[in-house]
Amino acid sequence: MHKHVIGECPICNHDLIVSKLECSNCHTEISGKFQLSKFNYLSKDHLYFMELFIKNKGSIKKLEKELKVSYPTVKKLLNEVISELGYTVDDDDFETEQDDKDKDAILEKLSRVEISSE
Repeated sequence: MHKHVIGECPICNHDLIVSKLECSNCHTEISGKFQLSKFNYLSKDHLYFMELFIKNKGSIKKLEKELKVSYPTVKKLLNEVISELGYTVDDDDFETEQDDKDKDAILEKLSRVEISSE
């Protein structure tokens, strides 16, 4: 059974460091202070979200379907991950995609004659 490395101390919630590495083949050990990847500090839910994000090649539409959630929920999750990785969230990046989505919905309603062009 494989255990996953945690990035946060379960006692005080500060970042953990790796102090020992061992080769699984020859059992050579290296001691020191090694930093974990930013991704090791993501919550399990956010890490799972990122796996799905990569699997779906960044397609928010595909993520909506796979997670069975709305566009704003996917956007919220992505913003949380971006923040958790230490970056600034810029909501303007999503406005164009949401505008495109709104236009597609309107064009679809027009094609089904649910609304008129007026």
